[in-house]
Formats: sequence, structure tokens, C-alpha cells
Amino acid sequence: MPADLNSTFDRLRAVYRKALIPFLVSGYPTRERFREVLRTTAQFADVLEIGIPFSDPLADGPTIQAASSKALAQGVTLEGTFAELREHYPKSGPPLVFMITYNQVLAAKNFIARCNEHRASGLIVPDLPFEEAGDLRAQCEKAGVALVNMIAPTTSESRARQIAASAHGFIYLISVAGTTGARGEFAPETLTYIQKTRALTDKPLCVGFGISKAAHIQQLRDHADGFIVGSALVNAIDAGKERELLDELRAACG
Repeated sequence: MPADLNSTFDRLRAVYRKALIPFLVSGYPTRERFREVLRTTAQFADVLEIGIPFSDPLADGPTIQAASSKALAQGVTLEGTFAELREHYPKSGPPLVFMITYNQVLAAKNFIARCNEHRASGLIVPDLPFEEAGDLRAQCEKAGVALVNMIAPTTSESRARQIAASAHGFIYLISVAGTTGARGEFAPETLTYIQKTRALTDKPLCVGFGISKAAHIQQLRDHADGFIVGSALVNAIDAGKERELLDELRAACG
């Protein structure tokens, strides 16, 4: 059974810390470098999100699209990702969450069971609408794997309430309408949106899309439970400065 996301967030709340959730593209930039980055990131992360490269990414900005394309060109697959995690993910590493498309889930044999075997605590399936996720949600609940729901600024209040009511693990709050990518700062509307969502649920709220520096976490930390960092980490990996960025972000989480 994979590590429980609920216990992770309970532990963090007890010590007034926010969750740092780095996002890595599986196999990027090379398999050897990915293994190094995987071990380093596990030292800083409270939850680690692994993106499984796909030919038609959804909502990814140019940085993650380019990283996914490079990984695919090098032959990275779901099966290959499982193999890398078996061999190179630290036994004491934080809970894993896969970001994956629904087509990949359907194409994989015994996917949910494989998640359990590889200590994956949750799934994010961005192209699977909440209303159509019943079958996968039931499989996940049976296996003890959280199907993480997503809410966007454009989500109506009534739909957000439904999504929040069925949430497991945490709720992925898309910070702004659009695609992933680093930003300067967040507008006041982002705070209002997070506050409105908080009024609907006591489940952990984790903000993604645009979190790239300590100042972003400091701006939003009173309103959210965790922060997902993707494009900025990919850029830091390219520059060989992932440890410096992760150290900065970890400190901002408290």
C-alpha cells in the first residue's frame, strides 16, 4: 500500500508547514540525469509529482511541452518509468503522484495495481472530466490511491462544490486560466479564488501553474496547503541549479 497523502498533510498541518510538491518529467533531460534529479528532489519534497510524457500534452506550457517531447524522443514510456522508480526512487522518499493522460491509463494493463506496487499515492488525470471519472475513481478508492481532483478559476461554484465533495488526497488548484509556466506574481483575484474554494472544503488545497519562486509561496501560503512547482524546476534542472531552487522553495514552505 502506498504512503497515505492524508497522513502527509495532517503531519504538515500539525507543524504549520506547507507541502512542497515538485513536478518532474519522467526521463528528463536524460535517463542518467533524471535518476540524479529524482534522488535530489526526494530530499526536499513532501509529495513528488511525476509527469508521464505524452505526445499531446494538455495544459502544459512551452517548458514542460519541450521537456516531454525530449523525453519521448529518448524512448521514455510508462513501463520505463516504473522501472526507474523501482531501481532509483529512495525507499524513504515522499508519496508519489503521477500526472498522466486517460489514454495512457486505459492502455496500461492493471494500471492501478501497478501504482500500488510502485508506491504511487495518487493520480492526476487532467483530460478526464470530473463527471466522467466515476469508474476510475472507484478503482482508485478500492486500491487506496487518490484520484486528485482539479479546480480552475473558471469552474462554477456549484461544480467546484461537487468536485470538492469527492476529493481525495488534495485538490489541485489551477492558479490562473491558461497553461503552465513561470509568472511574475499573482493578481488579487487569485487570492479571492483560493479563499472561495477554501469556503467549500477543508481538504488540502495545493496551488499549481506558475509557482516558481519563494515569493509566490510567501504571497499565497496563508491561503493554501501546498505548492506545485513544474516549469521553474525544469528550467533549474537545465541550468544544473535544481538543488538551489528546491532549497529556496522548501524554506518558504516553513
